[in-house]
Amino acid sequence: MIDLHSHILAGIDDGAKTDEDSLKMARAAVEEGITAIVATPHHHNGRYLNAKSSILRKVKELNLLLTNHHIPLNVLPGQESRIYGEILPDYEAGEVLTLNDTNKYLFVELPSSQVPHFTDQLLFDIQLKGLTPIIVHPERNARLIEEPELLYNFVKKGALTQVTASSITGEFGKKIKKFSMQLLEANLTHVIASDAHNTGSRGFRMQEAFSLIDKQYGMDMSYMLRENAQLIIEGKTTYREQPQEIARKKFLGIF
Repeated sequence: MIDLHSHILAGIDDGAKTDEDSLKMARAAVEEGITAIVATPHHHNGRYLNAKSSILRKVKELNLLLTNHHIPLNVLPGQESRIYGEILPDYEAGEVLTLNDTNKYLFVELPSSQVPHFTDQLLFDIQLKGLTPIIVHPERNARLIEEPELLYNFVKKGALTQVTASSITGEFGKKIKKFSMQLLEANLTHVIASDAHNTGSRGFRMQEAFSLIDKQYGMDMSYMLRENAQLIIEGKTTYREQPQEIARKKFLGIF
């Protein structure tokens, strides 16, 4: 299994603090059945700046550490960039990193409570550069919960989304779990990842999430979500079904 979203690199954001924390996370990932994990430290979110060159260096260092400790986990480079107006110029300048450095898929994080007015245009511009934007954890965005048609519009126009395993298992509450399931039902998400920050409160929970998906939606959906993670790190075209709109009245529980 491949995990596309983690904060396993030590000392550079709000994830692992020390090399020992990274090792604990790596061991937990292996126990989950994860064989490859993308390190996606926060970038340009108002607190952290983690440019491409430093991430590539840290990933090499961590892979060496894992080898020395005989932990069978392959760490791949990535970045979780907060959406900002200069993301494309910074990509051209070599500061912004695509997933596994394939120049194909780019993680885009929205602020937790809003969708900036320029989001639609910027997602379009990213695609004009030959990149596919992947909106991370949309199920935890307050405005998208209230206005799911915004996300439908982004996906219909070519963006992908990544839902967090812990959202599916209920760690973020019933409302976010419900919205996560609706995103799955409406073909509005394309990959599940952990967004793990540690081995406790923000752990992996990938096996539990896929078990719930298997039971509720069948193994075909689980297979597609798992396969998409593999395709993304290879820079290949993902599977996607026709997106459906989530009725706002239904979501808000009026019916």
